[in-house]
Amino acid sequence: MEPAKLRKRSDKIRKILRSLYPEVKTQLYCRNAFELLVATILSAQCTDKQVNRVTAVLFKKFRTPRDFAEASLQQIETLIRSTGFYRNKAKNIKNCAAVLLNHYSGRVPDSLEELVKLPGVGRKTANVVLGAAFGIPGVVVDTHVGRITQRLGLTENNDPVKIEFDLMKILPKSDWSDFTLRLIYFGREYCTARKPKCPDCPLLELCPWPGKTEA
Repeated sequence: MEPAKLRKRSDKIRKILRSLYPEVKTQLYCRNAFELLVATILSAQCTDKQVNRVTAVLFKKFRTPRDFAEASLQQIETLIRSTGFYRNKAKNIKNCAAVLLNHYSGRVPDSLEELVKLPGVGRKTANVVLGAAFGIPGVVVDTHVGRITQRLGLTENNDPVKIEFDLMKILPKSDWSDFTLRLIYFGREYCTARKPKCPDCPLLELCPWPGKTEA
Protein backbone atom coordinates (compact mmCIF):
# COMPACT_ATOMS: atom_id res chain seq x y z
CA MET A 1 0.00 0.00 0.00
CA GLU A 2 1.17 3.53 -0.77
CA PRO A 3 2.65 5.47 2.17
CA ALA A 4 -0.04 8.18 1.88
CA LYS A 5 -2.81 5.59 2.21
CA LEU A 6 -1.02 3.89 5.09
CA ARG A 7 -0.73 7.23 6.89
CA LYS A 8 -4.43 7.86 6.35
CA ARG A 9 -5.34 4.45 7.76
CA SER A 10 -2.95 4.85 10.67
CA ASP A 11 -4.50 8.24 11.47
CA LYS A 12 -7.92 6.59 11.81
CA ILE A 13 -6.47 3.80 13.93
CA ARG A 14 -4.64 6.27 16.18
CA LYS A 15 -7.83 8.27 16.72
CA ILE A 16 -9.80 5.19 17.80
CA LEU A 17 -7.05 3.91 20.07
CA ARG A 18 -6.64 7.34 21.66
CA SER A 19 -10.33 7.37 22.56
CA LEU A 20 -10.05 3.84 23.97
CA TYR A 21 -6.90 4.51 25.98
CA PRO A 22 -6.53 8.26 26.57
CA GLU A 23 -3.86 7.84 29.25
CA VAL A 24 -1.09 5.29 28.70
CA LYS A 25 2.14 4.51 30.50
CA THR A 26 4.48 1.60 30.93
CA GLN A 27 3.11 -1.11 33.21
CA LEU A 28 6.55 -1.85 34.63
CA TYR A 29 7.10 -0.70 38.19
CA CYS A 30 10.00 1.72 38.52
CA ARG A 31 11.04 4.88 40.34
CA ASN A 32 13.76 6.07 37.99
CA ALA A 33 15.43 5.46 34.64
CA PHE A 34 17.82 2.84 35.99
CA GLU A 35 15.07 0.76 37.58
CA LEU A 36 13.10 1.00 34.33
CA LEU A 37 16.15 -0.20 32.40
CA VAL A 38 16.56 -3.22 34.68
CA ALA A 39 12.83 -4.01 34.61
CA THR A 40 12.74 -3.82 30.82
CA ILE A 41 15.68 -6.19 30.50
CA LEU A 42 13.82 -8.59 32.81
CA SER A 43 10.63 -8.29 30.74
CA ALA A 44 12.06 -10.21 27.78
CA GLN A 45 9.93 -13.37 27.41
CA CYS A 46 8.17 -12.50 30.68
CA THR A 47 4.95 -10.72 31.60
CA ASP A 48 4.99 -7.25 33.15
CA LYS A 49 3.04 -8.61 36.13
CA GLN A 50 5.70 -11.20 36.89
CA VAL A 51 8.49 -8.66 36.43
CA ASN A 52 6.75 -6.34 38.89
CA ARG A 53 6.53 -9.15 41.45
CA VAL A 54 10.26 -9.72 41.09
CA THR A 55 11.35 -6.08 41.12
CA ALA A 56 9.27 -5.37 44.21
CA VAL A 57 11.80 -7.54 46.07
CA LEU A 58 14.83 -6.91 43.85
CA PHE A 59 14.78 -3.13 44.19
CA LYS A 60 14.63 -3.36 47.96
CA LYS A 61 17.90 -5.29 47.96
CA PHE A 62 19.66 -3.50 45.11
CA ARG A 63 18.86 0.13 44.29
CA THR A 64 21.73 1.65 42.33
CA PRO A 65 24.08 0.63 39.51
CA ARG A 66 26.83 0.21 42.12
CA ASP A 67 24.64 -2.19 44.12
CA PHE A 68 24.14 -4.40 41.07
CA ALA A 69 27.74 -4.12 39.87
CA GLU A 70 29.07 -5.20 43.25
CA ALA A 71 26.52 -7.99 43.77
CA SER A 72 27.42 -11.55 42.84
CA LEU A 73 25.79 -13.14 39.82
CA GLN A 74 24.33 -15.79 42.10
CA GLN A 75 22.62 -13.15 44.25
CA ILE A 76 21.01 -11.54 41.23
CA GLU A 77 20.10 -14.88 39.63
CA THR A 78 18.34 -16.03 42.79
CA LEU A 79 16.13 -12.94 42.87
CA ILE A 80 15.22 -12.89 39.17
CA ARG A 81 14.98 -16.65 38.51
CA SER A 82 11.21 -16.61 37.94
CA THR A 83 11.48 -14.19 34.98
CA GLY A 84 13.09 -16.88 32.81
CA PHE A 85 16.48 -16.86 31.07
CA TYR A 86 17.72 -15.62 34.42
CA ARG A 87 21.40 -16.43 33.91
CA ASN A 88 21.70 -14.28 30.79
CA LYS A 89 19.57 -11.55 32.32
CA ALA A 90 21.63 -11.47 35.52
CA LYS A 91 24.86 -11.27 33.53
CA ASN A 92 23.52 -8.47 31.35
CA ILE A 93 22.16 -6.47 34.28
CA LYS A 94 25.41 -6.77 36.25
CA ASN A 95 27.53 -5.85 33.22
CA CYS A 96 25.18 -3.03 32.27
CA ALA A 97 25.46 -1.56 35.77
CA ALA A 98 29.26 -1.73 35.56
CA VAL A 99 29.29 0.08 32.20
CA LEU A 100 27.01 2.79 33.59
CA LEU A 101 29.39 3.29 36.51
CA ASN A 102 32.55 3.27 34.42
CA HIS A 103 31.41 5.29 31.42
CA TYR A 104 28.31 7.29 32.38
CA SER A 105 28.92 8.24 36.04
CA GLY A 106 26.16 5.84 37.05
CA ARG A 107 23.53 7.59 34.93
CA VAL A 108 21.38 6.07 32.23
CA PRO A 109 22.11 7.79 28.89
CA ASP A 110 19.22 9.48 27.12
CA SER A 111 20.01 8.62 23.52
CA LEU A 112 19.25 5.47 21.55
CA GLU A 113 22.78 5.36 20.18
CA GLU A 114 24.28 5.19 23.68
CA LEU A 115 21.62 2.93 25.18
CA VAL A 116 22.07 0.16 22.61
CA LYS A 117 25.77 0.02 23.49
CA LEU A 118 24.83 -1.27 26.96
CA PRO A 119 24.93 -5.05 27.58
CA GLY A 120 21.53 -6.66 27.04
CA VAL A 121 19.95 -3.50 25.60
CA GLY A 122 18.44 -3.63 22.13
CA ARG A 123 16.33 -1.09 20.29
CA LYS A 124 13.10 -2.20 21.98
CA THR A 125 14.51 -1.77 25.49
CA ALA A 126 16.17 1.50 24.53
CA ASN A 127 12.93 2.92 23.13
CA VAL A 128 10.99 1.90 26.25
CA VAL A 129 13.48 3.78 28.42
CA LEU A 130 13.59 6.82 26.13
CA GLY A 131 9.83 7.18 26.07
CA ALA A 132 8.95 6.36 29.67
CA ALA A 133 11.97 7.83 31.49
CA PHE A 134 12.97 10.76 29.30
CA GLY A 135 9.87 11.64 27.29
CA ILE A 136 11.76 11.07 24.04
CA PRO A 137 9.53 9.44 21.38
CA GLY A 138 10.46 5.93 20.34
CA VAL A 139 8.68 3.10 18.52
CA VAL A 140 8.60 0.07 20.80
CA VAL A 141 8.06 -3.16 18.86
CA ASP A 142 7.19 -6.02 21.18
CA THR A 143 5.20 -9.15 20.29
CA HIS A 144 1.87 -7.26 20.58
CA VAL A 145 2.97 -4.42 18.33
CA GLY A 146 4.50 -6.78 15.78
CA ARG A 147 1.40 -8.96 15.63
CA ILE A 148 -1.16 -6.15 15.48
CA THR A 149 0.61 -3.97 12.93
CA GLN A 150 0.86 -6.97 10.62
CA ARG A 151 -2.83 -7.78 11.07
CA LEU A 152 -3.77 -4.16 10.43
CA GLY A 153 -1.68 -4.07 7.29
CA LEU A 154 0.64 -1.34 8.56
CA THR A 155 3.70 -3.47 7.79
CA GLU A 156 4.56 -6.54 5.77
CA ASN A 157 7.69 -7.27 7.78
CA ASN A 158 8.33 -9.76 10.57
CA ASP A 159 11.62 -8.32 11.79
CA PRO A 160 11.06 -5.94 14.76
CA VAL A 161 13.61 -3.39 13.52
CA LYS A 162 12.02 -3.29 10.07
CA ILE A 163 8.58 -2.91 11.65
CA GLU A 164 9.95 -0.07 13.78
CA PHE A 165 11.16 1.80 10.71
CA ASP A 166 7.93 1.11 8.81
CA LEU A 167 5.94 2.71 11.63
CA MET A 168 8.31 5.65 11.88
CA LYS A 169 7.51 6.46 8.24
CA ILE A 170 3.73 6.66 8.73
CA LEU A 171 3.34 7.98 12.29
CA PRO A 172 4.00 11.49 13.57
CA LYS A 173 7.09 11.40 15.77
CA SER A 174 5.20 12.93 18.70
CA ASP A 175 2.97 9.84 18.83
CA TRP A 176 5.59 7.11 18.46
CA SER A 177 5.68 6.12 22.13
CA ASP A 178 1.99 6.51 22.96
CA PHE A 179 0.79 4.75 19.82
CA THR A 180 2.86 1.65 20.48
CA LEU A 181 1.80 1.66 24.14
CA ARG A 182 -1.82 1.83 23.03
CA LEU A 183 -1.23 -1.13 20.71
CA ILE A 184 0.12 -3.09 23.69
CA TYR A 185 -3.00 -2.25 25.73
CA PHE A 186 -5.13 -3.17 22.71
CA GLY A 187 -3.27 -6.43 22.19
CA ARG A 188 -3.95 -7.49 25.75
CA GLU A 189 -7.65 -6.59 25.62
CA TYR A 190 -8.78 -7.31 22.05
CA CYS A 191 -6.15 -8.41 19.52
CA THR A 192 -4.73 -11.35 21.44
CA ALA A 193 -2.43 -13.88 19.79
CA ARG A 194 -5.01 -16.64 20.17
CA LYS A 195 -8.75 -16.15 19.86
CA PRO A 196 -8.74 -12.38 19.25
CA LYS A 197 -12.06 -10.67 20.00
CA CYS A 198 -12.68 -9.64 16.39
CA PRO A 199 -16.50 -9.30 16.60
CA ASP A 200 -16.12 -6.77 19.43
CA CYS A 201 -13.04 -5.05 18.02
CA PRO A 202 -13.25 -1.24 17.65
CA LEU A 203 -10.85 -1.52 14.69
CA LEU A 204 -12.77 -4.25 12.86
CA GLU A 205 -13.73 -2.11 9.85
CA LEU A 206 -10.11 -0.97 9.40
CA CYS A 207 -8.61 -4.45 9.70
CA PRO A 208 -7.81 -6.41 6.51
CA TRP A 209 -6.53 -9.48 8.38
CA PRO A 210 -7.97 -12.61 6.71
CA GLY A 211 -7.81 -14.62 9.94
CA LYS A 212 -10.53 -12.67 11.77
CA THR A 213 -12.58 -14.72 14.22
CA GLU A 214 -16.36 -14.90 14.36
CA ALA A 215 -18.70 -14.65 17.32
